[in-house]
Amino acid sequence: MGGDTRVNYLTSSSHYPKLAEHPVGKQIESIYTSRLRQFTDSGQYREQSLLAKLYFERIHNNAKHIKLSVYSPPDLTRPTFKEATSHEFSPASIGESFGPSWSTHWSRIHLTIPSSLHDAEHLEFHWDANNEGLIWLEDGTPAHGLTGGGERVEWILPEKWRDGKEHVFYVEMACNGMFGNAPGGDSIQPPAPNKYFTLHIADIVSVNLEARALYIDFWIIGDAAREFPQDSWEKHKALQVCNAIMDAFIAGGGSQKSIIEGRKIAQEYIGDKVDSSKVYDTDYNAIVGAIGQCHIDTCWLWPWAETKRKIARSWSNQCDLMDRYPEHRFCCSQAQQYKWLEQLYPSVFDRVKEKVKKGTFQPIGGSWVEHDTNMPSGESLVRQFLYGQRYFESRFGQRSQTFWLPDTFGYSTQLPQLCRLAGMPRFFTQKLSWNNINNFPHTTFNWVSLDGSQVLCHMAPDNTYTAEAHFGDVKRSSSQNKSMNEDPTGLLVFGKGDGGGGPTWEHIEKLRRCRGLSDKTGLLPRVKMGDSVDDFFARLEKKAEKGTEFVTWYGELYLELHRGCYTTQANNKRNNRKVEVLLHDIEYLATIASIKDASKGTKSGYKYPKKDLDFMWEGVLLCQFHDCLPGSAIEMCYRDSDELYEKVFKTGHRLLQEAQSALGFIDANSGSGDLTALNLLQWPRTSLTESSLPLEDAKSGLIQDAASMQRVMPLRELKNTRSPASIKETSTGVFTLTNANFRLEVTNGAITSLLDLRVGRQLIPAGRSANQLVLFDDKPLYWQAWDVEVYHLRSRTELQGGKSEIVDAGPARVAVATTTRISEQSWIKTTISLDAVDPSSSLLDDTKSSPLPNTITVTAEVEWHETMKFLKVEFPTTIHNTVASYETQYGIVQRPTHYNTNWDMAKFEVCCHRFADLSDANYGLSVLNDCKYGFAVAGSTMRLSLLRAPKAPDAHADMGRHHMKWALLPHEGALGMETVRGGLEFNYPVRLVRFEGGEKEAKDVEGLLGAIKVESRSEGVVLDWVKRGEDDEDVSTREGLPVREGMSVVVRLYDAVGAWTKARLGWGEVPVGKVYRTNLLEDDEEEIEIEDGSIGFEVRAFEVVTFRLQLKA
Repeated sequence: MGGDTRVNYLTSSSHYPKLAEHPVGKQIESIYTSRLRQFTDSGQYREQSLLAKLYFERIHNNAKHIKLSVYSPPDLTRPTFKEATSHEFSPASIGESFGPSWSTHWSRIHLTIPSSLHDAEHLEFHWDANNEGLIWLEDGTPAHGLTGGGERVEWILPEKWRDGKEHVFYVEMACNGMFGNAPGGDSIQPPAPNKYFTLHIADIVSVNLEARALYIDFWIIGDAAREFPQDSWEKHKALQVCNAIMDAFIAGGGSQKSIIEGRKIAQEYIGDKVDSSKVYDTDYNAIVGAIGQCHIDTCWLWPWAETKRKIARSWSNQCDLMDRYPEHRFCCSQAQQYKWLEQLYPSVFDRVKEKVKKGTFQPIGGSWVEHDTNMPSGESLVRQFLYGQRYFESRFGQRSQTFWLPDTFGYSTQLPQLCRLAGMPRFFTQKLSWNNINNFPHTTFNWVSLDGSQVLCHMAPDNTYTAEAHFGDVKRSSSQNKSMNEDPTGLLVFGKGDGGGGPTWEHIEKLRRCRGLSDKTGLLPRVKMGDSVDDFFARLEKKAEKGTEFVTWYGELYLELHRGCYTTQANNKRNNRKVEVLLHDIEYLATIASIKDASKGTKSGYKYPKKDLDFMWEGVLLCQFHDCLPGSAIEMCYRDSDELYEKVFKTGHRLLQEAQSALGFIDANSGSGDLTALNLLQWPRTSLTESSLPLEDAKSGLIQDAASMQRVMPLRELKNTRSPASIKETSTGVFTLTNANFRLEVTNGAITSLLDLRVGRQLIPAGRSANQLVLFDDKPLYWQAWDVEVYHLRSRTELQGGKSEIVDAGPARVAVATTTRISEQSWIKTTISLDAVDPSSSLLDDTKSSPLPNTITVTAEVEWHETMKFLKVEFPTTIHNTVASYETQYGIVQRPTHYNTNWDMAKFEVCCHRFADLSDANYGLSVLNDCKYGFAVAGSTMRLSLLRAPKAPDAHADMGRHHMKWALLPHEGALGMETVRGGLEFNYPVRLVRFEGGEKEAKDVEGLLGAIKVESRSEGVVLDWVKRGEDDEDVSTREGLPVREGMSVVVRLYDAVGAWTKARLGWGEVPVGKVYRTNLLEDDEEEIEIEDGSIGFEVRAFEVVTFRLQLKA
């Protein structure tokens, strides 16, 4: 056929053996994977494992080289270094126990490094008494924090101590663990009072750095073998590398040579750059940004006093790590903690300032503490930012751009607006990963406020702010990212937290291995250290600028957990509300008093009390920390907050009296001058007041159309034959209360009928009762003080009222009081009152009165001694709507009244401020309160939460006497300003004083008090706050911030009803020269033209607006 038909066979390799030498079986993966534990486990093979090679030598219990003595301060005191070291120290030894809980013990160590260790590669001092501690040098410098219990027990000994001489240092031992002193293994149980801690390690240790490094190598490669997908070659390669390391170690008898060989084998998988920060110096893009964080709860399972020490311990260590690891970046929030460090540990604060300047220690968050955002007032949220940002700027020359709040229990709908107004367009959290019903669907998104303002929000995909920097943390930082369509990057926030500590050297070493693994082998997302949180957000913003559309989330970020926090620790919440009201009134009056002579060209003798106000505000802001105000801390914390509130109230009452005095007012108990009511809200008010003060033989008085100040007029007999308010017992225990607007029937303390006479509408369904006290069994799945679960609603029990009696028979006010027995130990006394409301009747001799508020008011006194019970008061109505409205900061939020979806049902208990409302298009009912935050509307039934009785972490939470008020405000039409004003009036009562001056002086003061006014077309713009400018030359505390010449008044307003409108702000006779629109930090942003003594401006729905009125020189 033609051609060459020979077949050319390839010659096989001469190295491939022809005959099988021995059988080779397939590795049983589960067995070879389980084997890995032997290499690093402290179990039965410990002495044959790598763990036995971590240290070359350990000097233990050797008095020649380590001499111990101790001073134990009395009475749980926490003396300073100088105080403690001035006392005599007694001999101490290994095995000695120290206590009880919360006590402090100072150990003095005389240490001499033996000559045999002078040339050691790396020497550490190890100390472990299973409690927290702080190492101090002999000169009083804090050196290093200790955690105890096997964690963070090592301190690198100074090189200069290898001189054969004796060196002295101290360990300040705190008798508490990282998470306080809970008994057993359940950290949220009330602290045990008599825990003792045994010192079992006080050693000089020569560390085998190669063995320690191999330990980390093996840890990460072993995680890859366990956690990579089964179908990936990378998983199987990792398993082979780990087994090869173990084989080499065994073959070499655990010698140093075998350890070095093991490290070389590890390089096949993680590369050869993992021993330095150069591992990150590659051209590969990382999608996981790692940032160190040390979340220290300002109080929680420990008191404030211990937090102050935790800060010094934790931050000292971070400064050390920055010296050792150039890639380490550490972010830390809470200006309050920085201030404590500055005051108590100035040398550590100086180290922090040095690191901040270098960019390695990064202040973040812009707030005074990591505060609750549900319950503080709008102005409190403003002050969190104002005080936080000003502190950071004054100490470090910078403001935060990112609001950092990883652990707070839900996020108010107005936060995006306030963040933007405080200079923070970015927001970081992760807490919604704790939802116990629905999974929040986004990782990176635009969060939109009620007014339309937005911030760029990122939630850590790893779902924690205390990551251990494990292989799995890096992996989850990508695999759990829910926003991959827009951006694949994620923040990995790592470091010991809640109880402090922060990143450890192990964390940083593990991340180096993870990066090396990604570059050498692949599959694991690349992680990078060395950038800041702001760098991370800047890249996201750059993507947005280039067209990436991040998804939007409108409204609150509601946490589907910890709903009991709206109610727990009721007195603490009452203090918060009452002091916010007090601060409002003080700053209003102090502002007017400080400028009252400005129009005359003279200098006022009254000085705006800035330092005292700062003390008050900083105390209030501290108590709004997210474990204090919500009620989830131990009993010690509430003893602390009660003491602080007492000081704040005492200061506040003094400031109020001083401001009133500067305006010519004296105490109402004085015998001279007319009894006068001060109205510090922006609209005229008419109200009744009952007082033990002389009212011309009348037991009550009328405050009629009080614009700013008004004489209280005594009420005598009514001329009109029809009583404006009446009460009658129609049958035993059944009372009818009537005024011109309402007729209600009260049976055993419950309202069985409420008829609105204005429209002829019955508000209560037949057979039901409003103001009905109900008790629920309250045993959440775990978090007692924090949680109430949906199943508690199945245990509803109506409380039956006891004997009722008429306590006020009119004609100005009628009231019936009922005592209800809750249990043998607990009772509640409620008093339902109805005021005269009749514009056609004359309440005063020869005086025509405008209408009084349309409320049915209930005052309550409770003696509460229950266990795991929840007390509420409910109001069934004849009103139907699928949504109810709740006041929040600077606005109103709507939430479902039904359980159509799990998202709807999850909101079975929510937060409100001064009112909640259920309305249809023509009519509604608002429930007002003076100190409560928990509420629910289910169908047509409204429930106000009153008291809980959890037993952990405070075994006595809420036990004792309570006082509270609520009111019903039926209204015609949909929800509007009648309710907004009603809620404000219910919380801001008029203040009774007497005026010393003459008629002209009174007129002048009245004009000043009512000078600043706002008017709007919608009538929905509220003048919320009046204060002096922070940087005014007569106000500024001059703490490193610029001072502004002259005097200014800062005015904050907001739309309260959700309507765009045009408004005007006027100031009467106050000599205003210029007006600036500012942000919350009082930076001038825009000068506003003055026209006829006022300015015009527009307000978006629920927008917050701040103006600075610069007075004429």
